[in-house]
Order: sequence, then C-alpha cells, then structure tokens
Amino acid sequence: MVTQVLFGEQALLLEEVPLPPASRERGWLRVRLLHDGYEGYVPREAFDLAPRTHDTADGAATASPHVVGVPQTLLFPGPDIRSSPTQPLFMGTPLSVAEPAGEDGRFLRLASGGFVVAHHLRPAQPPPASDAATIAEMFLHAPYLWGGRTIAGIDCSGLVQLALTMAGHEGVPRDSGPQSRQVGEELPLAWLEEPQRLRRGDLVFWKGHVAMLTAPDAIIHANAHHMMVACESLPEAIGRIVRHGGGHPLALRRP
Repeated sequence: MVTQVLFGEQALLLEEVPLPPASRERGWLRVRLLHDGYEGYVPREAFDLAPRTHDTADGAATASPHVVGVPQTLLFPGPDIRSSPTQPLFMGTPLSVAEPAGEDGRFLRLASGGFVVAHHLRPAQPPPASDAATIAEMFLHAPYLWGGRTIAGIDCSGLVQLALTMAGHEGVPRDSGPQSRQVGEELPLAWLEEPQRLRRGDLVFWKGHVAMLTAPDAIIHANAHHMMVACESLPEAIGRIVRHGGGHPLALRRP
C-alpha cells in the first residue's frame, strides 16, 4: 500500500486493468488522486465511475462543501446519537452538507445521505495558515501504518501532509522526498546545532522520513521505531536514527 483514498475524494481514471474472462475478481483501476496527483491501483468497486457533477446532484443547490475537522467522526443513518453508525469518517474527508438536522441542529445532513455531528465538520475553504504542529499533536499515539493517512493508521509523510493541509497550506506532496524539496523554504542544516533558530512547525528530513518540530529541540513523527505517532527529543531521535543506519538529517524546511 502506498497511500489511502478517503471517502468522497475524487480521482482521474487512467486505466481499467483487464482481467481474464474466467476471473472472479471485479478488476482494478489505475487512478490519479485530484487533491495531490498521487497515482496507484484501487479495486474497481471502491469508486463510483459516473462523472460527478455537483450542480446536478440532488440537494446540490443548497449543499455546502465541508471537511471533517477532527481526527475521526462517525456517519449515522439518522440524526440520533443512539443510532448505529454506518462507517467512520476521518480528518480531511470532503463532504457536501445539505442542512442542519436533529435537536438544535446538532447534526448535519449530507447531500450523499447520512448524518454527521455538526461541530466535527468545518468549511472546506482552508483557513489562513495556522499551527500545523497542533493538528499533528491530535494524532499522538495513532498507530504507524505504511501508506496510512488517518488516525486509524498513518505514516510520517501522511501526518505532515494532513497537518499542513488542515492548517491552510496548499499543494503539499504526499511523500517525504518531494516534501523535502517543495514545502516552504529551505533552512541551513547547520541550524540543527543552533536550536534557537528553529521554530515550532519546521520540518526535519532524513532519507525516507520526515518529522515536525513541536519545539526547537523536540519533534512529533509517525515512525516505525515506536510503531505510532510519538513525541521525542530531536537530539535523541537523530542519534537513534544514525545508530540504526538511517543516516543524518538531509534537509530542514519551514512551511
């Protein structure tokens, strides 16, 4: 697995993978995700292949674009906390909200069906850039998952992409390599020896890994050593990664 597609995300269909006539599989699609350009293969049944035209969708005239603004919420079949949820929805999931529902508008009805707790959503329009590290800290202790993008499992670059995007940064690449070349401005590596120059939210890159500073000498990162999102001392992390053959940091960037 190289990444995950969240409920409601759109993709460009690049190829339908043919299968032998006798195959019982339903087939695969090669797609490009519209939000970050990432390409990969997905099971055919994971996507609705009909072109989406929001201006003709039921309820679209009054629907408002929102995203899930908390690490995880639940989709309910009705505006009632006692109903059985049908599925989880994760931070960053795009949703079209039709109208308030339930007592005191506690829920929002989605244009696609189902109900979500109102204060778990926020308008899709990104806010002015805010503290991405605070968003990353909401994922503390989430399990590490290669290719993961959610509180149920996330990797290092997925955590950075999600935190920066939810904090209002646009065009954040999915993988740590492109992030180390494209996000924000490059900082001198020598600043690692002058922590007073570093700021909360700065990014430290190793080969195949990225962490976000929470303080000049501390980081948060999803990593396979702890097998979860963890906070630790930056000097201790550098020393451990060097001892385990991961090398020294290769880049510093400020979003």
